[in-house]
Amino acid sequence: MKIIFAGTPDIALKSFKYFIDSPKYDVLALITQKAKQQNRGNKIVERNITKMAKENNITVFEPDKISKDIEIIEKLKDLKPDFIITFAFGQILSQEIIDIPKFGIINLHASLLPKYRGANPISQAIMDGCKYSGITTMKTALELDAGDICLQEKIEITPNMNVIELMEIISEISPKLLDRTLEGLYNSSIEPIKQDNTQATFTKKIKKEQKQIDWSMDAYDLHNKIRAMYKINTNHTTFNNKLIQILKTEPLDIKNGQIGQITDINKDGITVSCKQGSIKITIVKPEGKGEIKAFDWANGARITKGAFFQ
Repeated sequence: MKIIFAGTPDIALKSFKYFIDSPKYDVLALITQKAKQQNRGNKIVERNITKMAKENNITVFEPDKISKDIEIIEKLKDLKPDFIITFAFGQILSQEIIDIPKFGIINLHASLLPKYRGANPISQAIMDGCKYSGITTMKTALELDAGDICLQEKIEITPNMNVIELMEIISEISPKLLDRTLEGLYNSSIEPIKQDNTQATFTKKIKKEQKQIDWSMDAYDLHNKIRAMYKINTNHTTFNNKLIQILKTEPLDIKNGQIGQITDINKDGITVSCKQGSIKITIVKPEGKGEIKAFDWANGARITKGAFFQ
């Protein structure tokens, strides 16, 4: 089977590598987004997926906007692929592109569709306290994540699982689901099923203001928010006018103080009262420093019980 792979972040790497290594597939090209400047020195660092393509002598296309790039579209047509696979590619496709592959464009979406369509399904499922998430392969249509469903696989979200851990599971199990999907469509053993649009829910990108911790939240909701944004859009608070990133927490049913007040400090962490219940902070990243246990940070910063986070 001749395929073109479209993906950008590292979550798609294992799937891309799987298709490169499989004798069943001929990977004709990679479509990915251009590398962006990094913070330090404004250097442009090549994406890992681009490096992998070049190491395997695979043609790379980096369009600013694929739906408007006539030259690249014509080159994709000339390749005559059986499938185009999209996995976290990050650009909207036109009908002209959707019509290129013989068997269609297959998208890997990181939710159990029709739930959690849109740009942020992984974090949002954790933020909402879901016990399960999953992955879906679907035939791409013009409407956002509304194409017919091919296959799905369920993933348990444990109470303390963070977004990085869930992404790693998704990255690990996606290649085989994509493989089964392409093979099933190729030999007509899979019949895609239309989504129930009345059950659809939608997600949006996380905004800057969402990163500020609101201690007036319920403790369990705040814990879910912190693990949903772990190291990607890290939550922060302030103490003595300095920014403190909160990386790991535990929710507690007890409440012994006012909202945002530190009620206990011990080797296990710093306990802070919320609107309902409390949060035990275990790992933090103070402004300008590395990760550290919350207890060690509290000792160094001379934090005492009764103080308040802002």
